[in-house]
Amino acid sequence: MSEMNLYLDNAATTPLVPEVLKEIENFNKKYFANPSSQHKLGREVRKKIENARKKIAEFICAEPEEIIFTGGGTEADNLALKGIALGNPTKKHIITTVIEHPAVYDTCKQLEKEGYDVDYIRVNNEGLVNIEDIKKKIKKDTLLVSVMHVNNEIGTIQPIEEIGNLCKENKVYFHTDAVQSFKKLDLKVKESNIDLISISGHKFNGPKGIGFLYAKMGTRLKPVNYGGGQEFNFRSGTENTSGIIGLAKALDVKTDKEKIKEVRDYLIEKLKSMKGVKINGSLDKRIYNNINVSFYGIEGESLMLLLDETGIQVSTGSACSSKKLEESRVLKAIGVDELYIHGSLRITLGNDMNLEKADYLIKQIEKGVEKLRAMSPFKLEDE
Repeated sequence: MSEMNLYLDNAATTPLVPEVLKEIENFNKKYFANPSSQHKLGREVRKKIENARKKIAEFICAEPEEIIFTGGGTEADNLALKGIALGNPTKKHIITTVIEHPAVYDTCKQLEKEGYDVDYIRVNNEGLVNIEDIKKKIKKDTLLVSVMHVNNEIGTIQPIEEIGNLCKENKVYFHTDAVQSFKKLDLKVKESNIDLISISGHKFNGPKGIGFLYAKMGTRLKPVNYGGGQEFNFRSGTENTSGIIGLAKALDVKTDKEKIKEVRDYLIEKLKSMKGVKINGSLDKRIYNNINVSFYGIEGESLMLLLDETGIQVSTGSACSSKKLEESRVLKAIGVDELYIHGSLRITLGNDMNLEKADYLIKQIEKGVEKLRAMSPFKLEDE
């Protein structure tokens, strides 16, 4: 089989598809005015933004005024956590999990430095949170529960509807980072009792530098930056107009979820048949395009580079933290052995994946693992 080019890092970012790029280019040719300008062209740009906002709101069964455009998922997370803290200064207790994305986890660590009490709920060895563990931590002073919908490293799907019901019963705000689940899983905000949701456009074939925060009507949220009062006074600064148009257009991109899941499951079975291999995270409650796999006694970084030489792009974990080259906080939290943690890859499939490409991937992984194992001082027991 000749060398293929396989992009399998879709949890880090997805390709900007032609129809979205065309929509952005056509928009930029004519609608370059500042949407806050009062002349005709400015008003036309404003109308385009509000139409996009309405389309996004309808997609998640929300109201247009509940959609706040941001620079991406990280800013949306920060606005959610810091904004709710500023809006409710008498409550100083937050509940989150040990496997949150750094945008939530590190923000909580910063809020601790500012006097907040934060409980980090542990997960089981499949990466799932126990509702009862959250329930036990809720107290009179609890302001917010923040639990991500789908984990960015291991793809685990959390029971956010149950968490939303629990928070509603206890009159506690509920935030979820849905960056990895948006458009992959159904997300009807009213049914799930979610007060705040963070989304990033480039995770579903939209442009980078644009996202939004859904903030339920009546949520006591305050801005974290000030200026011109854009986005209902929650996010000042001239809007990323072309990004907003591109994000709204990306909602139309079709994905064959069943086909991707079929290839994902095929890959998992092939990987499980190899010696010294561990699939990390729940096999059942897992997003359909994610594989997090560990190979005993080798360096995942080295395997990633070997695969890169054959035209295969994967990652060793979260793109936001992979440059740090330290043990995955998520894999440690689910109890993965150290000699497996260091040999971990995250493979996240896109719309173009098929069984022929899957066979090529497995072949190259087997070759890479064999090469690295021959050099490793850590041998499997039967070797």
